[in-house]
Amino acid sequence: MTGSIGAVTFRTKMKFSPGSMILSLCLLGCPLRAGQLAEGDLVPTVTAKDQFGQDFLLATNVQFLLVAAEMASAKTANQKLAEQGPGFLERHHAAYLMDIHTMPGVARFFAFPKLRRYPQRIVLVDSAPALAAVPKRSECLTVFSVTPAGRILKIAFWNPFSEPADRCFVR
Repeated sequence: MTGSIGAVTFRTKMKFSPGSMILSLCLLGCPLRAGQLAEGDLVPTVTAKDQFGQDFLLATNVQFLLVAAEMASAKTANQKLAEQGPGFLERHHAAYLMDIHTMPGVARFFAFPKLRRYPQRIVLVDSAPALAAVPKRSECLTVFSVTPAGRILKIAFWNPFSEPADRCFVR
């Protein structure tokens, strides 16, 4: 291959091994995935509304961020958190986000009135990219421990099927 940059001409010889050709073909056929959030990263900005239609703003006093990505674990988490009574999340300086971007319109028609009965604030995230970088584990909610500067201090997972609600708030 020959090319030039300004007055400088360069010549390179490209060699492909069978392994590099196979790897190149595999990478071309696979979509690249964005990196997952890790400890030390800034908590991403999320624009959403809660179950009452109120805007959500991640405040600096939030120390824990719970993220539900699966409906079954979200329903169980809703029940467990509700059993703790009103103000439970606020006392622990926590915010609870539920990913609803895959929920069909008909299901929303029935689900939203039920969500309004829960005493805790549930932030309904309706955008796939908003939570795409959140690490996920089957049957679990992702729990971010957040610094006052908005950085992720720790990432943990809470299984609402088998663990108590206060398990989320361990630094």
